[in-house]
Amino acid sequence: MVDHLANTEINSQRIAAVENCFGTSGQPLAVPGRVLLGEGILTKECRKKPKPRIFFLFNDILVYGSIVINKRKYNSQHIIPLEDVTLETLPDTLQMKNRWMIKTSKKSFVVSAASLTERKEWISHLEECIRHLLTKTGRQPSTEHAAPWIPDKATDICMRCTQTKFSTLTRRHHCRKCGFVVCADCSRQRFLMPRLSPKPLRVCNLCYRQLLAEKKKEVEADCRQPEPIRSAIPGYEPSSGDDSDKSDDDKADQWPADTEFYTSEVSWSSFHS
Repeated sequence: MVDHLANTEINSQRIAAVENCFGTSGQPLAVPGRVLLGEGILTKECRKKPKPRIFFLFNDILVYGSIVINKRKYNSQHIIPLEDVTLETLPDTLQMKNRWMIKTSKKSFVVSAASLTERKEWISHLEECIRHLLTKTGRQPSTEHAAPWIPDKATDICMRCTQTKFSTLTRRHHCRKCGFVVCADCSRQRFLMPRLSPKPLRVCNLCYRQLLAEKKKEVEADCRQPEPIRSAIPGYEPSSGDDSDKSDDDKADQWPADTEFYTSEVSWSSFHS
């Protein structure tokens, strides 16, 4: 690890530069012991289409946001504690190469790097940071992960009833439990999932029945056993905005349309040592 950089002037300058780019829309990032390890542009698989996002890897958190003016202005900041992260390498698709999934208890999503080398670097540094944090805190790796949303364009029909065809009048919806694209009739129910949100969320009919069954089992188990004493785990505010990442639906991303992300010889990521 690069803990020796924690109290250096160059590390403070790097973190201050990131804070300045997010401006008042972002959270303060400078805390004792925090080190900025790397940064770069990754393509994030969003609901409507893949979009470029700026990512910053610290020794305890992963920060990402939308690009307004590259290296000058970002917004829609999201902060993910690395203790909650697990990674999964994925195969290429026609649209996205060098893919992997970032999985957390609140949100999971797919990103891709410009080259196989950059993907290896990102995954290597992320895994090293996660191992270091878990060793230091004594926590076990996270086993509960939110389902990634299936992109809208992946299907023209409801993935549950397979009958309803989507159109300009028939909207697509996403089940917050399984991530499937579903129609309104197949997702009329709401269910409270405190791990994801303090408010009841839209779920498909199948997941609703499964969640009700799980809840019933939990209630029955609680009736048979005394309530265990739970230790409070320190948390971290997940983001400076709505964790649904509404910026994914922005119609105008300030990014050159002719940028060849995968074919350019430019390196889109850099790591500090």
